[in-house]
Amino acid sequence: QVQLVESGGGLVQAGGSLRLSCAASGRTFSTYAMGWFRQAPGKEREIVAAINRSGGNVYYADSVKDRFTISRDSAKNTVYLQMYSLKPEDTAVYYCTASTDWGPWITSGMDHWGKGTLVTVSS
Repeated sequence: QVQLVESGGGLVQAGGSLRLSCAASGRTFSTYAMGWFRQAPGKEREIVAAINRSGGNVYYADSVKDRFTISRDSAKNTVYLQMYSLKPEDTAVYYCTASTDWGPWITSGMDHWGKGTLVTVSS
């Protein structure tokens, strides 16, 4: 069992940056591919970024490519989402996920979820 706790959300102006962190409990962190999803008000939850077990393979949604960076630190059992050039449309609750498989990155395919952290980008 893995427990995921997100942090780092908050209010930021458009063009600003934030770094989200997701701390995973347990000794099995390295056996999971990790992902970040987000859900904006009135919209479905969507994949933002994912990283494989070794950190050598990453995926980004087109909407965040070249602005967001996902990384993981196995020594700290933590995955990060560095977000740059934030836009009002990035406003959402961001969720950390863990998956025993590399995709498909859909909500029904995830094994564990955090409770989410709210990111609000003002214009």
